[in-house]
Order: sequence, then structure tokens, then C-alpha cells
Amino acid sequence: MVSTSLVHLVSSVLLFLLSGTVAFDNSRFDNVAVYWGQNSYGAVHGTDTANFQKRVSAYCQDNSIDVIPIAFVNVFFGPGGLPSMNLANTCNPTDNATFPGTNLPNCASLASDIKTCQSKGKILTLSLGGATGSVGFQSDDQANSFAQTVWDLFLGGSSSTRPFGDAVLDGVDLDIEGGGSDHYVTFVNRIRSLAGSAGKNALGGVLNTAVFDAIYVQFYNNPCGLTHFTEPNGWDFGIWDQWARTVSPNKNVKVYIGAPASPTAAGSGYVDPGTISSIAIQMRKSFPSFGGVMLWDASQAVNNNNYHTAIKNALVAAGGTGFVFPTCSGTPAWVSGMNYPGTSKVAFGGYIWESKFFTNTQPSAAAPNTNSDWTALSACSGSGSSGGGGGTGGGGCSGVSDWASGQVYVGGQQAIFKQVLFALSLVVKLPTDSL
Repeated sequence: MVSTSLVHLVSSVLLFLLSGTVAFDNSRFDNVAVYWGQNSYGAVHGTDTANFQKRVSAYCQDNSIDVIPIAFVNVFFGPGGLPSMNLANTCNPTDNATFPGTNLPNCASLASDIKTCQSKGKILTLSLGGATGSVGFQSDDQANSFAQTVWDLFLGGSSSTRPFGDAVLDGVDLDIEGGGSDHYVTFVNRIRSLAGSAGKNALGGVLNTAVFDAIYVQFYNNPCGLTHFTEPNGWDFGIWDQWARTVSPNKNVKVYIGAPASPTAAGSGYVDPGTISSIAIQMRKSFPSFGGVMLWDASQAVNNNNYHTAIKNALVAAGGTGFVFPTCSGTPAWVSGMNYPGTSKVAFGGYIWESKFFTNTQPSAAAPNTNSDWTALSACSGSGSSGGGGGTGGGGCSGVSDWASGQVYVGGQQAIFKQVLFALSLVVKLPTDSL
């Protein structure tokens, strides 16, 4: 999965075609998506073969899982002009038969698994890319052609070289971790056109111009991970909510917390089930775009005491539907021109913000442009209270109290009045209103 920040925090974005089951509800706040196909547990526990990745149908018996991205189609244009797919120990071009003249494995034995999962209300999407994928487009024509290929091989089209036989997947997941984002908008738009609706993606400018149904933001293997949740300069789920509600073409797009399902599933960013559940519940109550949690991957989750189950239970308990905006009142409104020390909290533009460090800038930070002095702690409704959030009209005022009417001040004491710092040289009772 992706290991850098900013745009690459998005591990994938979704186009839901939902050609089969309709039980899945993307508008909910308690969905859990778990990647399958790469046998991540087996890759780091090579001798524990009994606990290697199972067939996908084994994970569909679990009510704690709602979405299963099948990973990966790791080559877009292989021999014969067709893609290639590697599902590790389940189906791959080396151990399984391939269609003549191609490196595309015939995984038709999984058709019944896919249908079984769909009959249980799960959705299964096709994940394109991966960390070592040979992917990308040289032109819009090539992107259009590949969209048609994906449609014919995996979705609602027809072909004599369908890897999953007559099983029809429910959408597309773009996990593009290398190369540029050129022409992906064309690819996404063509897939949507073929389906009549669709979508998922994780690519810089593509996010702002193509319509996606969900994004999985990778909060691990980077400085903005789950282990940095308490740091204003680290955790940044709020910028993705702001992007979802103000920048994304689809204002109903859902944002998922992407997490490793065990300590061996990623280089960094793993937290215990109680911690991620607590974080997820806080985000669920703070941001209306929150959709749930994405985990890498199924084999790791199951072998980590069913890590996903605790998360699902916590989200269900917090409520899968309905959102009540926290109130802005009680948090001082941001004031233009005021200086704010680090960790100051203000209300502005429908959010409660916390300053990362000393700043006098206006709060704003919509992903994937995250270079801001502020982080959004929560969406909110109403207006912030007066008072400026602990800021001052000049630097060096942290810890100085507001002037209080009737209080006697002695020489050397300081107070703030009307955003001005006063240092007193004599006994005085008040600054006058004429100041």
C-alpha cells in the first residue's frame, strides 16, 4: 500500500457499480472494507502455511466485513494486450493456467466464491495497481481502451477471456502507487459511462475532477498515521472531510480510515483494536463524510484475533446512520489579523480548528493540498463564540489572561483587552473603553 503523504495518503478510491447485490449501503457510517488477494500474512510468516490466505468466500461468512477489494490487477498492458492479475497463493500467472497468448490467469474457480459473497450482501471490487504494479496510461485513447477491457473482463461486459467467468464484480478500486495520474480521469469517466454509474480512485488531481463514491485514506506508513492521532501536525482526517464536502465533485463521497490489520501488515502505523475503535468513533461523531474503516488485509486481520470484528462492533454501537453536527458555540470564532499560539482552537467556516503552531493565517486545508497552519478537529454548526480563541493582537501573549472588570492590577502585571497586550507600570483598575 502507499507509503508517502499528501496525495498518496489515499490508498484507493472507489467506483461502486453494484451490478449484483444491493444490500450494501455506502451512505452508512459503520462500513468495514478489508482487502483480499495478497496473502499479506503469508508474506511475513512463510512457514505458517496453515494460516495463509484462504479463498475469498471464507471471509464472506463474516458479518464484520462489508466490502472486499480483490487485489491486484498489477499489469495494465501485458502480452496479447490484456492485463495480468496476481492473487498470491489463490490464483496467479505462474501457478495457474493463463489465457492463450497472455499472462492473464484463469481464476474461474473463484466465480462461485464471488457470487456467494454477493448473495450475503457483500460487495467485491477489482483493485488496480498495488505497490509494484506496472500501470499507467500514455494517452486518453489508451485509458478509454483499458476501461473497455476492464468492463469486458471483470464487470458488466462480455469476453471469452473473463478471469472470473460469469461472475460480475461490483466496482473498481484504484490503488495507484507509482507513475503519474495522467489520463485516469478519462479511465474513470469511461467506466462510469459504461456502467451508468460507478467509482473509486486515489490520485492527486484526479480526486478533484472525477466522481468517486469512497476514498480509503492510508493512515499508516506516513507521518499522518494513526500513531500520530494526538498531534495537531500529524492527524489530518479533517482535511479530507473538508475536501469531500467542498471540493469533491461528489459531495456525498465517503472517507474511510485506512489501517494495517496487524503489526506485520505495515512498516508503521499499527494501533491496537481499542485505539483504532476509539479514533474511528470520534471521527464518526465529528465528520459527516466518515464512512468506516479500511484494513490491509484479510489474512492479517483474521490472524490477529479477528482485528476487524472489534472495529465493526464499535462502529455499529456508535450508530450506522444519522449525523448530528457538533456545535460551534463554545469555541471562540477565528478573528482576522489575530496571532494564535500553537494548539489554539477556533471556529471558522463550519469547522473547529486547532493551530499546529504560531500563526495568523485563515484556517483552511482541503486535501490533497494539506500545507496549512491549522488542522480541522471537527465539523460544526452555528457560530463560534466571541473571544478569538486565545489569540492576541501581537506575538508572545500565550498564557496572558484577559482583562477583568473590577480587578485591581499592580505594576508589572499584564492583561489583554480588545486584542491588545497591556503591561502595567502603576496600580490601575481598568483600561478605558476609549482605548
